[in-house]
Order: sequence, then structure tokens, then C-alpha cells
Amino acid sequence: MIWVGIDDTDMPDTPGTNQLARKLAQAVAGRYRCRRIVRHQLCGDPSIPCTSKNGSASLLFEPTGEHDLDWLLDVLRTGMRSSFIEGSDPGLCLTEDVPDVVRNFGRRAQRDIVTQGEARFLAAQCGIHLEGLGGTEGGVIGALAAVGLAATGDDGRVVQLEGWGDDLSGVVKLADLALRGVAARQEGGGAVLEGTVDVGKKLRPNCRGGEIVLTVIPAETQGSDWTALKLT
Repeated sequence: MIWVGIDDTDMPDTPGTNQLARKLAQAVAGRYRCRRIVRHQLCGDPSIPCTSKNGSASLLFEPTGEHDLDWLLDVLRTGMRSSFIEGSDPGLCLTEDVPDVVRNFGRRAQRDIVTQGEARFLAAQCGIHLEGLGGTEGGVIGALAAVGLAATGDDGRVVQLEGWGDDLSGVVKLADLALRGVAARQEGGGAVLEGTVDVGKKLRPNCRGGEIVLTVIPAETQGSDWTALKLT
């Protein structure tokens, strides 16, 4: 598996990082399958430059044909450069191995202010590819953090899952979620196996404990048995 992180790719009123992640996944689809795209929430300190809520994105790839990391990196880099928006500070991270120190860095980036220097030093120390692609290159922080958080299997909101379309909204059957590899659980952990759930405008489960989980609560109005919670 190949872990990729991207961050700080957009500006207000422009396509966001999640949309760019989808575009990158499509660009390499002939040779690499994107298992999932996940949004990760980072530290919300007001001194940290960000477009809105300081989130970064991770992509998890699996080779389906000839495995060539240089080719993959070049396509991803080219795609990000062609989508560069003046005023953004994009960063790109790619690795096949995510050691615990990088996972810990990701968690710390959710709590504290960390620096480019720290991110670059850690990536070099671990043999992880990390580069800035414009502006101040501040996105290298979130890109490395996204890879670390994604590798925990216990963080973030799923934006894209396997090859499934972004077509589920409103009230859906829990059985249909299960077919897509999404487990419904009550707030607190209990599994929910039957009935219907209102997922809202779009299905947005989370990575929790190595699974793709939709957290639900009993519906307060008629129309469905459960209501999905939108978590970070």
C-alpha cells in the first residue's frame, strides 16, 4: 500500500483539497486503485494559516498494474502543479512505510502548532518523500500529518471509498451500507445491523479502529430509524 498526503491546495471560493484528491485518484486509476480518500482535522489555532478549518487529505493507493513509485509521484506532482492556485502553499507526501513517529507527529499536529522544519526533518529521518509545490510550502506539515493519521486507521472523515460513487444521501438501508464496507454503530460503540439511516446530504463515515464506521443515534423524527452523526 502507498500512503499519500496533500494539504493547503486551495483558497476561498476555489475547489477544495478533497476535490483535488479525487482528481489525483482519477489521474492514476489505470495503474493504482485508490482504496479511500480521508479528510483529517488538524490543529485549529487561529495563528495557523488555512482556508477554513485546517484540514488535510490522505489517499491510500494499491497497485493494480506495474508498480512504479517514481511514475506515481510524477503524476501526482504534475496534477498538483497544474491545479496550483495563487496564494495557496501546497505540500505532497508519499511513502510505503509509516513508522510510529510519523503517526505521533500526526496526532501532535492535531493538538499543537508544528513547523515546516520539524516536518521536513522527520520525513528525511524516516526516508519519506515530502515536498512543497508552491507558495510558502507550508502544506508539507499537513501532508505529513495526513499520512501519519491515515496510517492509524483511527482518524478522519471518509470522502471516497473504493470505487463507489458519491451517490448515497438521505434515507438509506443499513444493508446497503454494509455492501459498501461501512459498519453502522451507535454512539458508544454498539453495532446496528437493521433498519434505515438518514445519512444527510452525503454519506460521510469515519475511520475508526481500522474500520469504516458510520456513527448513528436513534432518529427523533419519522422517516428513518437512525440519524448519522457528522464527525471529524
